[in-house]
Order: sequence, then C-alpha cells, then structure tokens
Amino acid sequence: MISLKDNLECLYSQYNKRDYVDPDPLLFLYDYPEKKNREIAGFIAACFAYGRVVMIMKTVDYILGKLLPTPFEYLMTRTKKDMAHDFKGFRYRFANDTHLTALLWGIRDVLQGFSSLENCFYAGTTLADETVLPGLAFLSDQITHNKSMGHLLADPKKKSACKRSHLFLRWMVRKDRVDPGGWAKISPARLIIPLDTHMYKTGLLLGFTKRKSLDLKTALDITRGFRGILREDPVKYDFCLTRFGIRKELGMDDLQSVVCR
Repeated sequence: MISLKDNLECLYSQYNKRDYVDPDPLLFLYDYPEKKNREIAGFIAACFAYGRVVMIMKTVDYILGKLLPTPFEYLMTRTKKDMAHDFKGFRYRFANDTHLTALLWGIRDVLQGFSSLENCFYAGTTLADETVLPGLAFLSDQITHNKSMGHLLADPKKKSACKRSHLFLRWMVRKDRVDPGGWAKISPARLIIPLDTHMYKTGLLLGFTKRKSLDLKTALDITRGFRGILREDPVKYDFCLTRFGIRKELGMDDLQSVVCR
C-alpha cells in the first residue's frame, strides 16, 4: 500500500526543481552566492511577496537593482537620508517610500548590532524552542524598533501566520535543489509552514486542519501534520505542493488525485 509519505516524496522528486521556481521571488536569492547578501535580498523579497506575482517580481527587481554594489555594502555605507532619496516616490500596494526606507534602515540596524540577520535571529533562540517563533519574534522586534514600516513585516507575537517571514526562513534554513540555504545554525525541524491559500487548501485536503482562518494556529496545525510524516524537516514539501494552484498546468484536482490515491 502506498503511504502518504511515499506520494509526497514522489511529488518532491518530480516538482522540487528550479525549473518550477519561475515565477517566484525565490529566484532573486540565486543571484547572491554570499550569505550576507543572500539573507538581505531574501528578507526584502519575502517582505514584498504579496499581491500579483508579476508585480512582486517587478518590485523586488527594482529594489534590489538599487542596492549596489551589493545589498550588504549598500546598507552599511548609505545614510537614512540617502535611502530616502534613492527610493523617493516608491509605492507598492500598501507600502510607500517611508515604509521601505524604514525596512532598509531596520535591517541595517540589525547588521550593525549583530553582523548578520542570522546572528540576530539566533540570539533570540534557546535549545528548548520547538519552533522558530521566538527567534523570529526577536529578529522582527530588532528590525521594527521605533520604526513604521506598515504591513511589510507581520508581528510573530500576534495571531498572524506570518507567511512571508516563514517563507524567508524556509529559503535560508533549508538547502536542496530549490531552497539555497545559508543559515547553518537553525534546524529545519523548527520551521513552520508558510501558510497561504494554496497550502491551506492542501492542509484541508490532507486532513491536517479543520480551521477556517488562515492564522498562526492553522499554520501550526498543518506543520504538526507534516511533522508527523517527517519530523526533521516538516516544510520539505512546501514548494512542490504549492506549485499546484499556482502554475497553470497544475491544478488542485491534480494534487488530490496524487496524494489521495
């Protein structure tokens, strides 16, 4: 009898490939071989990963195109006034130039205080932590301290699923054919599913949750479901499963026919 894990592994082998990444803001991380630049690019890309994917890609490309010669060097050598000037008039949905400048300056503050986003995240964790939530909350607090960045960064201490933040952590903590990794101090076992409508439908399909809200509790429900299948890497199947419903040639009916057979 074929198990659910067997079916998921089959999907992982078939779809967890870079051929299926485009269009996805994850693409931008592949341009940065150095961790110190990749984590900055990834954090920015994740913060803007909402709305139509075409506009997401266009916006992230514009922002990263300004962070020259590299994202790290840009943040460490520009003043806040420089950043405000560079992005004057910027707007993307709910975010404007003030929000973007605050985000960049917040990242810069963390780099000055901790040398990297990873070090900051790790400073907020303990060996007893079951998930990444404590580290994520600490990192978010350090970035947003006394700054107004609108909806660009959700608060992990509230009920939000913080989909974009957990997407960023998946990119940086996991390492395979799709996720480039770079953060070696954090175990993939602590990751939480980046909950969007596609993963929510998948969670319902697999019976991992019965909740109706796409909030933190639902994300934890679905993560527990995957942890029961693969404790050491519960987010392993996130990318391949969310291709269904995102890519035109892969519908949710196709997914159901595979995982429920």
